[in-house]
Amino acid sequence: MANRKRLTDEQWAVLMPLIPPPARRADGRGRPIEHDDRAVMDGVLWILRTGAAWSDLPSEFPSYATCFRRFSGWVKDGTLARLLEALAQDLETRG
Repeated sequence: MANRKRLTDEQWAVLMPLIPPPARRADGRGRPIEHDDRAVMDGVLWILRTGAAWSDLPSEFPSYATCFRRFSGWVKDGTLARLLEALAQDLETRG
């Protein structure tokens, strides 16, 4: 049985081109990017699917703070809307 907690390679292929690289500070300071977008997206989707609090995100995903921060950024910059539209279009195409 497939792992329902993770995006499939086919699903990730639809989403990956739509996610902009994480913004870096102009002065180059700040934490380095530790987690890839796919792992973060898996964590975000787990939260959305379960309705759990961010702090209840299992340890198999990046930290809840990382997932929340990227999710918030994706909401603010319109990335999340583009991702959902792409998933809906892919679902329609696949029938």
